[in-house]
Amino acid sequence: MQFTPPGSPASVQFGPPAGPPLEGLLLIVDDIEAAHAEIGSRGIEISDVFHAAPGGQPEPGRDPEGRSYVSQAAFSDPDGNTWVLQEVTERIPGRITL
Repeated sequence: MQFTPPGSPASVQFGPPAGPPLEGLLLIVDDIEAAHAEIGSRGIEISDVFHAAPGGQPEPGRDPEGRSYVSQAAFSDPDGNTWVLQEVTERIPGRITL
């Protein structure tokens, strides 16, 4: 389940309270390269930035067209959960934000 507080650029996802590490948790950012640099500067191992349209194969680098939801990078937290940074500069029309 995902919630976005009113007027917030951040969303929060909730999953099962226990069990194996979670995969694909999303952190939405408006600048993938700045977020990637920030995480890397804190000593966290993070993948290179890549882009992949839905259903497409990942390719190196930021999306050359600058499309929202396409540019990403991934890292794991100390508990083994996998997080995906996803660049969103324009929300899909009709998305509900609470």
